[in-house]
Amino acid sequence: MIFSEGRRGFRAYTTKHLDELLGRGGLDEQARLRVRAVATVLPFRTNAYVVDELIDWSSIPDDPIYRLVFPQEDMLPEADVSRLAALLRDGAPAARVQEAAREVRMRLNPHPAGQLELNVPRVDGESVQGLQHKYPETVLFFPKQGQTCHAYCTYCFRWAQFIGEPDLKMASDDIGNLVEYVKAHPEVTSVLFTGGDPMIMSEAVLRRYIEPLLGLEQLESIRIGTKSLAYWPDRFVGDPDADATLKLFAEVVASGKSLAFMAHFSHPRELEPDVVQKAVERILESGATIRTQAPLIRSINDRPDVWAHMWRRQTTMGMIPYYMFVERDTGPQDYFAVPLADAHRVFRDAYAQVSGLCRTVRGPSMSATPGKVCVDGVTEVAGQRVFVLHFIQARDPELVGRPFFAHYDPDAVWLSDLRPAFADRFPFETPGAPGPLSA
Repeated sequence: MIFSEGRRGFRAYTTKHLDELLGRGGLDEQARLRVRAVATVLPFRTNAYVVDELIDWSSIPDDPIYRLVFPQEDMLPEADVSRLAALLRDGAPAARVQEAAREVRMRLNPHPAGQLELNVPRVDGESVQGLQHKYPETVLFFPKQGQTCHAYCTYCFRWAQFIGEPDLKMASDDIGNLVEYVKAHPEVTSVLFTGGDPMIMSEAVLRRYIEPLLGLEQLESIRIGTKSLAYWPDRFVGDPDADATLKLFAEVVASGKSLAFMAHFSHPRELEPDVVQKAVERILESGATIRTQAPLIRSINDRPDVWAHMWRRQTTMGMIPYYMFVERDTGPQDYFAVPLADAHRVFRDAYAQVSGLCRTVRGPSMSATPGKVCVDGVTEVAGQRVFVLHFIQARDPELVGRPFFAHYDPDAVWLSDLRPAFADRFPFETPGAPGPLSA
């Protein structure tokens, strides 16, 4: 394994730097104020690598990476933005601003798809903190020290992790609890570390979470959900513990378990810097695999050529295209969402441009309350125009792979917008339920 190069220091930017950074993009005082108003509701964090290497500042505000990490003034309802902007302009007490911002947040469905109500398991009547168990085979774990990121995406469905509201945050540092839970559930074959971003943690902390799992024979794979390859690839090249981290990855593989890096790339530009190629090579040398995924986001990656280019480039680099997701029903969904009919068209047209090696990708997929629902197409059946859908994964394993139909709706952006076709209810709905399960 090669030795790390000299470190290029990581420098984070937060809301206290926002006004200065927006000035770099040429925004006037009023526009900067309104963006700062949005940032009182939704979290902002980026870093010097993203700002200096990925954003084309001559193309502001249309640059996709800029839109990926910087709040936009029209991401929230105009009345809310104006009210918050007025409070900031008038120097209102911080507590008053925070109260107004919280009021807006609570209307944005901070924890979609039953994350707190349905996904968190209970043992002896008590919730197991920092853990989710939605599908039988897979447990999600939220390590306490990994609940931030190198930069925040403006469309992040886990934005509630970063706003300082303890009741909305999922996190735990009790690895013993995780181990005991997995032992008690022999159906669990995979643990996914998620966040936040687990790769914000040092090797020593990451090892503390991963090492105890290596002796569990039932586990077949350990997964790490991360955007570090896009937002701080030097984590695997020049950081002081890059070598130690890769050694840990190799130990996971040597233990007989698959280590899957679930890498989040939203736009082809994130793949362009040479350091990304080097980081990918080093991770693959450890024996880990890298699977790529991202949601389809209006104004950032909502064109077929963007996805086709991204999948081809990822495959060339040795990564495996895995998922195109639908923007989830949380945060500024109305701003970023692409209608399901358009999402399928983007996926289909991109899929048609790539070779079979890239066609490992699945989508567009909605991670909704009952499971991962894939939009397979739009067609006509018995004189009706319908969506054809199926479950890639489901709370109820009996639903996996079962096709079902929904009436075509060109404006539908989420499962809850759809109505069943050729049946009184969808297969995941309880008999007698008043309508589609809230997703």
